[in-house]
Amino acid sequence: MSTTMNIHSSEIRTKYLEFFKTKSHAIIPSAPLVPENDPSVLFNTAGMQPLVPYLLGEPHPMGKRIVDVQKCVRTGDIDDVGDNRHLTFFEMLGNWSLGDYFKEESIAWSYEFLTSPEWLGIDKNMLTVTVFEGNADAPRDEESAVIWRSLGMPDDRISYLPAEDNWWAAGPTGPCGPDTEIFYYVGNGEPHGNCATNPDDWMEIWNNVFMQFDRQEGGALKPLPSQCVDTGMGLERVTATLNGFKHVFDTDIFVPYLAKIRELTGDKYDDRGARIIADHTRTAVHMIADGVVPKNVAQGYILRRLLRRAIREFVRMGVTGTVLGQLAEMVIETFADVYPTVAVNREKILDEIRREEEKFGKTLVDGTREFEKIVRGMKEAEAKTGQSITRISGQKAFTLFDTYGFPVEMTEEIAKEYGMTVDRADFDEKFKAHQELSRTASAGMFKGGLADQSDQTTALHSACHLMLAGLRKVLGTHVAQAGSNITEERLRFDFTHPEKMTPEQIAAVENYVNGAIQSGLKVVVAEEAKSAAQSRGVSGSFWEKYPDVVKVYKMSGSDGTVYSEELCGGPHVEDSAKMGTFKIAKEESSSSGVRRIKAVLE
Repeated sequence: MSTTMNIHSSEIRTKYLEFFKTKSHAIIPSAPLVPENDPSVLFNTAGMQPLVPYLLGEPHPMGKRIVDVQKCVRTGDIDDVGDNRHLTFFEMLGNWSLGDYFKEESIAWSYEFLTSPEWLGIDKNMLTVTVFEGNADAPRDEESAVIWRSLGMPDDRISYLPAEDNWWAAGPTGPCGPDTEIFYYVGNGEPHGNCATNPDDWMEIWNNVFMQFDRQEGGALKPLPSQCVDTGMGLERVTATLNGFKHVFDTDIFVPYLAKIRELTGDKYDDRGARIIADHTRTAVHMIADGVVPKNVAQGYILRRLLRRAIREFVRMGVTGTVLGQLAEMVIETFADVYPTVAVNREKILDEIRREEEKFGKTLVDGTREFEKIVRGMKEAEAKTGQSITRISGQKAFTLFDTYGFPVEMTEEIAKEYGMTVDRADFDEKFKAHQELSRTASAGMFKGGLADQSDQTTALHSACHLMLAGLRKVLGTHVAQAGSNITEERLRFDFTHPEKMTPEQIAAVENYVNGAIQSGLKVVVAEEAKSAAQSRGVSGSFWEKYPDVVKVYKMSGSDGTVYSEELCGGPHVEDSAKMGTFKIAKEESSSSGVRRIKAVLE
């Protein structure tokens, strides 16, 4: 029996959305790659991540049945990209029941979509499934098994597996429940066995999670009053699996990019290097489309690392100059009709990639030469001492970072090619000392970037919090703090935003702040666990710098309107009567993707 279909990735994506639309699901757009309300991670790493508030009970504006294709980025395996299966960017197909249908409909619809000739048309004999086998905490999920049997799944194709395989949990407490997973045959010959007897012959293509319990402190499971379904199917994996490919780089998703790279590199083409370039360029396009710019911190650092890694692979294959843009153009064309931000931000994407290529291209040769000088010095020392020296010091790695712009991960990667390692602990110490030295020259000695704790500085600090809330209201929730400095005379505030504010937007922010001040603003401070504050959506920047118990400042008008609720460690006014009138004196560019406001209280 042939295990090979002939189906394009875009066809799978389109059919998936169309199918669940026929089941009364509202199609919702993908959330941006950068989480809007989860500062604990840099990127959305799973389809369910942007929907957590709704899975926990918050009503979704589109109803109780929704379906989407969510853009995701996972960065833990960057060093493994280039093998047969690791990617940094991927798309997750998901359908969701928010307190509506449950196991019976979810399983039946999954099976219908996969096997119906009208949709994917997979031979039923090519599938097997797993369900939760039960343990001391929760019963065996016989309900799911019965549903599968009613659909015609033979008993010998239903495997009962332990919690580590078929149990989902949001964390040590909170929503959790069993799941059922669907596998496709990728072995040789006729399909045989199941996930328990022949695990290597079966590839998971779909996972249906049934959130039916709330785990309490101490471990007890309490049935949820509103049960939800969370499903996921990775587009790249299912495209490879259904078409009989051993890895995703043989699919239509990557073949055009690899062909272009082969055209550019000629006889110096290298499979691993080409895969790195294709994957990283694809990810970079989506990151920039969603507002990330190359920087040395947070999401910008990951983007810069991906771009520089791709640039280096091109150089290794004999190609210099600004060539990534040609790949980026292809990515933009592929996704322009799928994710509107890609088309809208086309020029920005190409500009950011070109700038990074020009910037890093100028230093890559010098940095590589410096690295080779380090290696020669170590070899000379070996010859003199007779001892093997294969560890590059943290100081030398820091010099490559500070002087040549080499991310330490790139230094480690190049070192590995030479059979060497980097003293990462020593590098981290040097890097931390550098950061502390930099900070002492800027934000002052008080919390929140305050130069002192005078009444006027404190008032400006409170105005700064109101302004951030106003910026997020007027410009959008992508706005985040990127730095601040406050003196008695003025506040200076950097924030993420891709373009110059209009006079109307500036006026709207001023009106928001002054409306709050004039409302008889009262400021209330409360201490709570940092994890609790994060989970309920309290605004905040630089969460990692705060202790486990944090102060949350809530600014409310006399009528109860909440103008700002934000994590903070600095002083605030007790009420707004003496704050004066807020005025934005200047709005300008601070750096790529970051704007700066200077404002006063008159």
